[in-house]
Amino acid sequence: MASLERKHEACSPFIPRRNAGRKTSAEIVSEVRRSLRVQSTQRPFTPRDGHRQLFGKSSVRADCDSRPPSTFSLHAKHFDAPDSRPGSGTRLSPLEHKPKFPVPCDGEDAFTAFPKNPSAPLKGKKGLPGTRARLRCAGSLTALSPVKGHKDMKERLNPGPGQKQPSAKQLPSTDRTEVCSGPHKPGPRRTTSERRIMQPGVDSDLRLTECTEGLRTEQGNRENTTSTEEDAESLVWNNMIAPRLQQLERVAAASSVDRLCDLCDGLHGTLAEADMLGRHCKRRSGILRTLFRLIDLNSAQLNLRIATLCLALCVSGNNLLNICKLIFQISRSESNDLLFQNDSIIESFLDILNNEDVSSSGETLLYCAGTLKFLSGNSAILRILLDKNCVGVAQKLIQRLCRAEDTNFTIAGHIFVQLTATLRNLADHPDSRPLFISFSILSELCVVLRHHSKDPDICTNISRIYSKLSSYSECRLALAQTPNCYQLFLELLNKHHQKQDLVVRLLFIVGNLTAKSDEARWQLFQCEGCMDTLLQLYDTYQRRDDSPHTQPQKGAPSHSEPKAPPGKVLQDEDVLVKLVRVLANMCIHPAVGPALANNATCIQLLMETLELRCVQESEELLVNVAATINNLSFYPGSSVFRRSQLTMAKLMLKLVLCSSIDAMLEATRVYGNLSRSKDVREFIMQNRVHQFVVTLLDSKSTEMCISACGVLTNLAQDPPNRASLSVEGATAKLVDCLRDFGPGDWQLGGQVCQALWNMISGGSEKLLDTQERESLLEILTTYLDEEEALKWIENEDMRDFHRACWELEFLPVAQKLMKTLQPPDQRA
Repeated sequence: MASLERKHEACSPFIPRRNAGRKTSAEIVSEVRRSLRVQSTQRPFTPRDGHRQLFGKSSVRADCDSRPPSTFSLHAKHFDAPDSRPGSGTRLSPLEHKPKFPVPCDGEDAFTAFPKNPSAPLKGKKGLPGTRARLRCAGSLTALSPVKGHKDMKERLNPGPGQKQPSAKQLPSTDRTEVCSGPHKPGPRRTTSERRIMQPGVDSDLRLTECTEGLRTEQGNRENTTSTEEDAESLVWNNMIAPRLQQLERVAAASSVDRLCDLCDGLHGTLAEADMLGRHCKRRSGILRTLFRLIDLNSAQLNLRIATLCLALCVSGNNLLNICKLIFQISRSESNDLLFQNDSIIESFLDILNNEDVSSSGETLLYCAGTLKFLSGNSAILRILLDKNCVGVAQKLIQRLCRAEDTNFTIAGHIFVQLTATLRNLADHPDSRPLFISFSILSELCVVLRHHSKDPDICTNISRIYSKLSSYSECRLALAQTPNCYQLFLELLNKHHQKQDLVVRLLFIVGNLTAKSDEARWQLFQCEGCMDTLLQLYDTYQRRDDSPHTQPQKGAPSHSEPKAPPGKVLQDEDVLVKLVRVLANMCIHPAVGPALANNATCIQLLMETLELRCVQESEELLVNVAATINNLSFYPGSSVFRRSQLTMAKLMLKLVLCSSIDAMLEATRVYGNLSRSKDVREFIMQNRVHQFVVTLLDSKSTEMCISACGVLTNLAQDPPNRASLSVEGATAKLVDCLRDFGPGDWQLGGQVCQALWNMISGGSEKLLDTQERESLLEILTTYLDEEEALKWIENEDMRDFHRACWELEFLPVAQKLMKTLQPPDQRA
């Protein structure tokens, strides 16, 4: 099955056919020689950081004095016990509307000023001389007549000896709206003359009485409600909360951590049942004061319970920061991960990331994100984070950070380092990939890269995310659809060309994007400075090792970079492996390939790599270089490549003669394409490379056999070479190869027939002895019978595919060979 799938891929041409009919034998051979392949490679390895800290040892922030610390001391004294400050430092905007007074004020004598404090004298406008001043709007208690309700109020405001001062909620409001809006019911509107006829004293007394009665009624309702609420809360506090707090203090003296944890859980449950969580609990400061004192016991298990309860009580400001630091401290130890698996603390942390203001609570968000970075390294917690929508929370936080007025302020960069490291861990889980796509995380991270392109830590973390996800087709598509992503990657390669771990990942990402998409190859090539950037990187990293090398030819890049220490040679080589893979993939595009084949610097660098490296130490790199040369050989019209063919053939000798099967296979493929040149064919025969190629026909690998057949097909074009090939047993091995592999791989069968036809054409039939001729005729007779050739394929879909390969790849050239072998009187 795998062989047939590979064959189906090989049968797909990369250029349009000249006609839609059956291909000729020359076209079959040409397609075999021109098969361009995508190179694969391993994802760069990221070692796990054993030390949990905000910024690793390799971080540019590691030696920065201004960065937030990963280690610190926290004690009860660092917390603000009352926690009375508001959660955010945002000032409220003033109200734009003006209060309206429900009690109508008559005529021109109405007050023009707002109500004043009851202790201040009420000043009104003076009326006409001789006219009694009417009673104005009942807006101030000092203007009320000394009725009974007012007398009671004065007694409440000025209690005598032995009386208790009332609380703020027990006092009636002095606001005008509250005094008259409830009980006052205005009667029918009177005309001006009617108002003048009525006695002013009667009218005023009536209205004053209505307002006073309403005041007394509303005051009573409020006092009853407040008293009921306070009584209920006091009951819960006295019977349930206070005893638990006292028990906490008693047990704390004995330092029984397990018992304290149980008591904290019980207190949490009791507060939840009594609906006293959050900030509306009046005695919240007493609870917090007791909890903060327990922090000095320095127990991770207990501190996590305390932190959970404090977050449920909605601590803010300095207390919220210190609680986040406390949890961060606990999460630094991998042994504490188990404490977080059955705790709601993760959900609370995600709420903080989702709701806290970036500018005013930056340090709080930093330690929250740092904690999630540590915890996301645990596979069990990773699953919890995905279930709690951590990816969606991260997307919103990224957008808020990018929308900030000053995206370069330091704390934003610190937060991004932690957040992108968390996303890097989330990307390991297969269930995260649909979330990364649905929340457009890949595109959002490109925005972050543009804003923080100078920050190596952020760029490296994001490159690790892309490196993991770009191995999957759906993620590659989402990334490729991000505008200008290729130009962004090239700019980062230019900016951070000395940072090896970042460069190798960016190249790996670009290699993945160009592996399966012709559009990606073209878009990358069209980017400004694309080839200059890639080839400059190639030259830089090729010269950073200590290997001896010859001076480059004229026009090659100069040796401008210092050599790397021996320890970095392998890392630099990994960069070259990924970079050459990008070039090999780009060559597949019909417009890009000729441009690269005519690029003298590109060709020179590839040949230098073949010359400088040995197969034992740089196998993958040399295989990639050979594959790139093979893909470039698809464009023989390129003058630069054509002039370099013989030199390349000489450099391929080390790969053909090595012990690496992959290197031998790739070199044989290159010889199959380069041997179209007469100079290369002469070099192969003079250096006895043909002997080795004939030996490869004994291989059990169909790929190796088909590559060897391609070389023999070209060598047999020259009559002097046919005898030499026959002496090496080429014809007998080709017949055996056809017998063994023909029914399973008709592409290989057609290539064998083409090689045999070249061997015996032009009067060279005598190179086949009688037994070989009869054996070959018998095989061809059997294989040319469609029913016999296809009877062993049971699957109908595979039978159709197999039949197509038999008709296109094998039948035309086999019939031609059959006619050549038959006696003249039997030929049609």
